[in-house]
Amino acid sequence: MLVVLFGALLHASWNVLAKSGGDALIDTTLILIGGAVLAVLALPLLPLPARASWPFIAASAVLQVGYFALVGAAYRSGDMSVAYPLMRGTAPLLVALVSRAALGESLSIGAACGIVIICGGVLTMALAHRHSGAGWRPVGFALANAVVIAGYTLVDGIGARRSGNAMAYTLAIFLASCVVFVPWVAWRHAAALAVVLRRRWHLGLAGGACIILSYGLALWAMTRGPIAPVAALRETSILFGMVLARVALHERPGPARVAAGLLILIGAGTLRLG
Repeated sequence: MLVVLFGALLHASWNVLAKSGGDALIDTTLILIGGAVLAVLALPLLPLPARASWPFIAASAVLQVGYFALVGAAYRSGDMSVAYPLMRGTAPLLVALVSRAALGESLSIGAACGIVIICGGVLTMALAHRHSGAGWRPVGFALANAVVIAGYTLVDGIGARRSGNAMAYTLAIFLASCVVFVPWVAWRHAAALAVVLRRRWHLGLAGGACIILSYGLALWAMTRGPIAPVAALRETSILFGMVLARVALHERPGPARVAAGLLILIGAGTLRLG
């Protein structure tokens, strides 16, 4: 539990870094480049993931590319305090619903209550956003990304178990997704990316370390227990994200948005206890 909570803090931290610059897509790419550098250095020190996990690495890399693109789109179009709780809080709901059919993991009454609470929090967040007068684009991007997050969570939960080494598996999927995503962004935004690399390369390395450790710790936990509860517990990053968005990004979420974020967090916790 402590490992997953620490990973949740790291996850919220790299999202703040991605949102902190002038362009969320470019800053997300900067973090991926920093992580790719660290992955290249660390992979030779770890055992190669087992061959049985290679198809999962390929599938996850495709999903991760979609994830990073949607993160950039969501943060470009709205506040982190809106997009982050929606995409992180809705994903464990989808994982819990699918994991029973896909993995044979049962859904208890407590978990069902958690799902209802999460749905209430998501609905409250959407209504609060609507009443604020802002557009629906960040909500749409965030909910689309929740589907992608649920997809790669299930793929990687199985793949990490078959890999023999969760951290090597994490580095492999991260590096594979970077090989596709970074050249695409560089082709479209070469000048802007070059400027950010010169000025903020150190933040790229810091964010890369956060994202690799965050996900590696979560996958390690999934090799030790059911996927759905780990995915739910990881979403305590919602609370870290809202606090960091207030402190570091000076976002001022209203009472309804704060209540919705806390409701999503309580639902994730209930899902975990269930």
